[in-house]
This record gives sequence, structure tokens and C-alpha cells, in this order.
Amino acid sequence: MNTLHFGDNLEVLKNIKDESVDLIYLDPPFNSNATYNVLFSERDGLPSQAQADAFEDTWGWETGIAARAFDDATKCGDNLAILMPSFRAWLGDTGLTAYLSMMAVRLIEMKRILKPSGSLFLHCDPTAGHYLKLLLDAIFTAQNFRNEIIWRRSASHNKLSRQFGPIHDTILFYSASEDFVFHPGRTPYTKDYIAKMFRYQDEKGAYRLNEITGSGVRTGQSGKPWKGYNPTAKGRHWAIPASLRASLPRAGQGMATQAMLDALAKEGAIVFSPSGRPTYKQREGEGVPYQDVWAYQPGTKGVLQGRDEGIDQDVKWLDDDDERLGYPTQKPIGLLERIIESSSDEGAVILDPFCGCGTTVEAAERMKRQWIGIDIAHYAITLIERRLERYPESSFKVEGRPTTLAGAIELAKRDKHQFQWWAAWLLGAQRYEGKKGADRGIDANIFFPNGPYGFGRIIVSVKGGDNVSPVWVRELAGVVDREKADMGVLVTLAEPTRGMKVEAAGLGLLQRSVHGQKQRIQIATVAELLSGTFQKHLPPLPRPQIGIGRKRKDKDQLELMLPFETTAIMTEDGAFVDPRYLTIKAS
Repeated sequence: MNTLHFGDNLEVLKNIKDESVDLIYLDPPFNSNATYNVLFSERDGLPSQAQADAFEDTWGWETGIAARAFDDATKCGDNLAILMPSFRAWLGDTGLTAYLSMMAVRLIEMKRILKPSGSLFLHCDPTAGHYLKLLLDAIFTAQNFRNEIIWRRSASHNKLSRQFGPIHDTILFYSASEDFVFHPGRTPYTKDYIAKMFRYQDEKGAYRLNEITGSGVRTGQSGKPWKGYNPTAKGRHWAIPASLRASLPRAGQGMATQAMLDALAKEGAIVFSPSGRPTYKQREGEGVPYQDVWAYQPGTKGVLQGRDEGIDQDVKWLDDDDERLGYPTQKPIGLLERIIESSSDEGAVILDPFCGCGTTVEAAERMKRQWIGIDIAHYAITLIERRLERYPESSFKVEGRPTTLAGAIELAKRDKHQFQWWAAWLLGAQRYEGKKGADRGIDANIFFPNGPYGFGRIIVSVKGGDNVSPVWVRELAGVVDREKADMGVLVTLAEPTRGMKVEAAGLGLLQRSVHGQKQRIQIATVAELLSGTFQKHLPPLPRPQIGIGRKRKDKDQLELMLPFETTAIMTEDGAFVDPRYLTIKAS
């Protein structure tokens, strides 16, 4: 347990034991940024950028992976054998069908590893949420559907002309069986509600009168008369709330309904109206159990009884506050804490198979749960590692990250971009380039303190595959010149030729350096990086730091302007920070 897995979550899920996980939260990709046009567009035309990013080298029909997932899901049971062909017949071979096929095989594995007492929360948006609900009904059964939770994810969307502002996501809540862990917290009453409803007073404090019967007729003890009141004649039955039972011996277990009513009446907890209808004294208590709408209400600070924060402020959307990391699909930690608190106990095992920047992992760590996080992006894994450093007592391991040359070769074959980012991380990179846009010859950047010259910049270019070429050395030198950087490092999976080394050596030394003579363009093999023998050829590198928070543009603060797009700022203690996450106060 407490393991980060770098790789395809389907393969990791297949290796987790049956019925070993207590709670699963997943926020799968390709939801909030997708549109109906993207999801339904045919794959024989030019795909949109969003669709290309979502399915590139992974789930598209062209690679055959989606087709295999579709076949595997169809073979898994009667419900899916009907549902999956129906999806494909109706939607065709679109991005949506590929997405649903990918999700189906993973949800099958999640159902297998979930304990009978466990639950699953799937975070989605209206674009594909209704299709995912059909999948969940087929796999978990409709009887185990518990809630469609509405979470308010943003303040407002005003620049719209053809729809109402979309400000919510949906969280689909399913249990593995009828007997599942569930103890939701409570939202305090508003002060106004307390003042209006709890108008009566006795020696125990304020109370309101509430019904001690529920609608509907029962044939057992709860339908029998008591003290002259016959609930059956009124189409009702005795419904003693748990808050009243708590005052009885063993919370009323083993007591007949009428005996419990006698004991409560003796305590003075039951009040009869002039017509003889019994009611009970409802105390203020801790508030209302969580409902299925989780929506922060701006401007409500101070309206709750006994609390200073606003309504649902614990699950407020992320804005320019100290929690935001800049990860595009990051969710607030309060949202995950509410889910974990409601549907698991301390020590339980929490799984997030699309863990992204690690909000679920951090929430589980804070709440003394065990956890498993899986993500296919190496940057996500490294970000979570840094995030967990705020918890010195945290102990975890990382699986799936190459530690041998054979593992690196396998990663390069599986995903060239993840290989590039992993190799750059191994070298000590602090910033990574994304997949979008034209290739500018930069895979990552390293920044190092350089005494009176400020800080230096090293451009990293990573090449996988079996072949090597002297052209790569010349191209990297051109990029270093273009970017006005100080150094360049070419990382190769294969051994470079002697000619490449000679050409790199002939491109001169690092200028304006306090670190001695360093070759300006250098070549490092993955084998050297794994053994740790190459790093000595570089200037001393500071440990990269994850920035917390975002740059604000308040009137008493300044926008940070920098001479080039990809950079970092050195702080007084020698750490380097992404400037997007700095707040610069005017003086």
C-alpha cells in the first residue's frame, strides 16, 4: 500500500487482489474539456486537438487498443454484451465509443477489486456522464446506485449565448453491495433557520417540534397504537429518529417500539398536541447530513451556526488560492476529504486510478488512510512525490518507473513523450515541455545558480530509439543559440558515435561560469543517467521546487514579466520556482 504506479492503470488494476480496496475515486480524462462535436466526430477526418491529445498513442481506434477493449468488455457479461454493441451501433466508431470501451474494461477491474463494503465515486461532467452511468449500471447494477452528486466547480460562465452557464460536475456514487460503509458528515443549520425553527426552550436548551411518525403503513410494532394514538389510522407508522434512540440503553436495540416510546416520554422528549398527536423535541444537533448537491455559496460567510466559513466552503472550487498547483484538472482537497470521510474508515485503502496531481493521495494521507495512486504521466508522479514531502511521516514507494536500461527501452517503445519526460527528470530537469504545438527542439529545462551571473539555463533534448545521428548535436547547438541559453544536453538511449562526441566537444565551453570549465554541448546516455555517472559533468543543480499558489493581479501586486517563456526564478535559499506560481508584492 501507499504506492504510486507509473503506467497504464488497466495493467496495474489487473494485478491488484480481489476485494482488497475500500474506496475508489476516479476523475477520468476527457470530460470537462471535451465537447459533443469532439466526442461524436468520426475518426476518418482530421480530429480536433482535444481529441488528438486524448487518444494519441493510447485509446484511438487506429491503434487497435479501443477495439480490443470493446471486445473484452463485450465478453464480460450479459449486461455489457448487450450494452457495448448497442453503443457502437448507435454512436459508430467515434471518440466517445472508444472512450466508453476504455472505461468499461477498467470499471470491470475496479468492481473486482472493491470490497463488498466498498464504494466508487466517478467524477464526470454532462458531456459523457449519462453514458458512464449506463456503464456503471451494467457493471455495479442499478440497485447499487446511490447518488448523482452535483458539485459546483466554478463561480460563473457569463460569455454564453446558446446555453445556460455550465458550472457543475457530476459525481456518480455506487456501492459494491447493500452492506457498505457510509457515515456522511453534516452541514450546520443557518443562524436564520435556528432563530425561526428552534423557538422553544427547556432546561436542555432550544428545540423544535418534529414528527415522530413517518408516512406509510407498517404491520409490525411500528404500526401499533401507543397512548391512544393509532398511526395506522392516519396512514403512518412510528419512526423514532436515531438522535432520540441515542439516549436509550444500547441505542434502543432489543426494545419494542412502544417500550422505546414510553422511555422517551418519561425523559420528556415527546410532546402531545391538544389533539393527542405525539411529536418529539428535536434539538439543534450537528446539522443536516450531506445532501446530493455540494455547492459553495459565495457571500454566505458567517451565516452558519457555529462556523465562520460559508455554505459548502470546504468543497469550494479552486481559484487563485494557495492550494492551486496549476494542474488543469485539479480538484480541491476538501472535496476528496468529504468523500473519504463519508465512505471509509481510518486505515481503509483508497484507490485513484487517474490520480493526476495527487489530490486523492494527499487527502488519504492526511486522513490516515492507505492509498494507491496510478497515472500514465511521469510528470504527475513526480508532482505527487513533491506534494507528499509536506508530510515527513509519509512512507510510500513508486512502481513502474524504469530503473534499468531494459525498462527505459520498454518505456520508449510504449510512450515516447513519457520516456522523454522521465529521462529529463532523471537528469534533473525542473520544467518540461508539453506535447502540444510545434517541436522547438526543447524537451525540458534545467536552471542552476551561477554566482554573480544570476542563474544559468540548460536545454535538454531527449532522443529514443536504436539509431543515433550527428545532426542531433548540431540541432541542439542551434537551439541553445536561438534561446540564448548557457548549455545543452543531448540524452540518447543508444550509445553515441565517436563523431558525435568530437563534434559536441568542438562547440566550446560554458561562458561566464563560476563552476569551472564545462563543455557547452554535452551528450548523456540513459545508462549513464541511471548509474549516476554523468551528473558530475554539469554545474551543481538545486533541487527543483513545486510552487504552491498562483500569480495574482491585485492592485497592490505586479505582474511578473520575464525575457523568455520557459524559465524559473532563484530564491534566496537557492531553490528554483516556476514564476507562474509566485506572488510579487509591490514596494
